[in-house]
Formats: sequence, structure tokens, C-alpha cells
Amino acid sequence: MPGLRYTILPTPIGPLVLAGTDGALARIGFPVGRGAVTPAPDWQRDDRAFAQARAQLAAYFDGRLTRFDLALAPRGTPFQHLVWQALAEIPPGETISYGELARRIGRPSASRAVGAANGANPLPIVVPCHRVIGAGGALTGFAGGLETKRFLLELERRQGAGPSAQARLL
Repeated sequence: MPGLRYTILPTPIGPLVLAGTDGALARIGFPVGRGAVTPAPDWQRDDRAFAQARAQLAAYFDGRLTRFDLALAPRGTPFQHLVWQALAEIPPGETISYGELARRIGRPSASRAVGAANGANPLPIVVPCHRVIGAGGALTGFAGGLETKRFLLELERRQGAGPSAQARLL
């Protein structure tokens, strides 16, 4: 994604790279691990452009926010966008299986494709792919690692059930 703006946000799970353009968040990445995101040479650091995202993520980690209200611009296929929108509707503190997510989008036999779309989510935490678990309740892959996934789920459980963390996908 050439020409993006970015910021780096310190969090309890380590630094997050936030990237986007035109007032919309396009990427949230972990600087290490599977799918690590590091700013490209043509990206410009712009902390002020991400003031709202930084504030909302800080409030989320402090336990004061369960619903993000950010303009988002993730790149993906129409199917991925369908899955990501369904992810955004999973209430904080709840988990569902890939099969259940496939049923919710009207594609009950597409749990593997749903898993692939979940894994391609460019906006973890805000679009809560960490709320999807394997059959039988097993924690499965997450770009930030399973310890981070466990931390996020526990954080949300401690916050209690609140409104869905729905986000506006552009």
C-alpha cells in the first residue's frame, strides 16, 4: 500500500502500527510475528492523523471502550468484506466458531474460506477477528499470537458485555 501515513501506538500487547490514508484506517499491524507490519520507506509518519484511532484504542485497552467508531478502509475481496462485517457484529466478550461465522453470513459450507478471510483481516482488534475460535472452543491462529488473542478475550470478558464493536467499513 504505497503512500500511506502511519503511527506507532504503544499498548499492553506491544506496539501496534496503524496505517491509512484519506482519514480512514486501512491497517493495524503487529511489528513482529506472522504478518508483521513495518512502515515502508514511502510511508509518512503522522501521529496527528491517527489521534482518534489512538484515543479509541487506548480507551479499549484501559477498559473504557467496547465500541469503536472509526472510518475504516480495509482492502479485500467482496467475500472478505462480508466476513469482516460479520466479525464487527460479534459482541465483546463473546466468541464464535468459524462454522458459526460461515452460517451467519449465509455460507454454511464455507468455514475454511471464512477462516482464510478472518486470517486476512487487516484491522485486528477494531474488526475483532480474535473473537473467532476453532471447533470445540480451541484458540486458533492470530496475527499477534495466541497469548495476545487470549489477552484480548480476557480483557473483553472483564469489561463485561457491552454494545458490539461495530465499525464502519468503507
